[in-house]
Amino acid sequence: MKVRFLSANPHKIAEVVAILGPKGIEAVAVDRKIDEIQTADVDALIRDKAIKAYQMIGRPLFVEHTGLYADALNGFPGGLTQVFWDTLEADRVAALFKALGNQSVLAKTHVGYIDGRTIRIFVGEVAGRFADEPRGSRDFQWDCVFVPDGYKGTFAEMGPSGKNKISMRRKALDAFAAGVL
Repeated sequence: MKVRFLSANPHKIAEVVAILGPKGIEAVAVDRKIDEIQTADVDALIRDKAIKAYQMIGRPLFVEHTGLYADALNGFPGGLTQVFWDTLEADRVAALFKALGNQSVLAKTHVGYIDGRTIRIFVGEVAGRFADEPRGSRDFQWDCVFVPDGYKGTFAEMGPSGKNKISMRRKALDAFAAGVL
């Protein structure tokens, strides 16, 4: 089965293809960027993103949004993770949470599937902590500072195959595959 996935992020596309492929689902990447609304309400963000993507493509597809919900900041940045990350980047993010003394964080992925009539949202999450300093490749946003509970290494240190076994994206895509396809 084929399903379209709209994303301009090559790392997300690679993860989606790797996770869904063994399930017999061919994720067809649509390399386009959506202007996301800036809001802490991730359900509203994913719905808006799905509608914009459907209007652009005119076919059933899914979109994705992944955010970090830091305990020390009462769940911020959540839906605003990209702006937060782009502003602070790896070294400052790690230093900030180390200085705050609370490095607990929840990584959460929302997958929104739209068929033209309805939007269905699937969520996956992984609890973890911010590393004291960035470790591993800095190629894929905050993977170098996120250490999932029960592990010593960051997602970046685990590499794609290790991360894809336990990630929040894996959990959301598993729910999506079971619930839609």
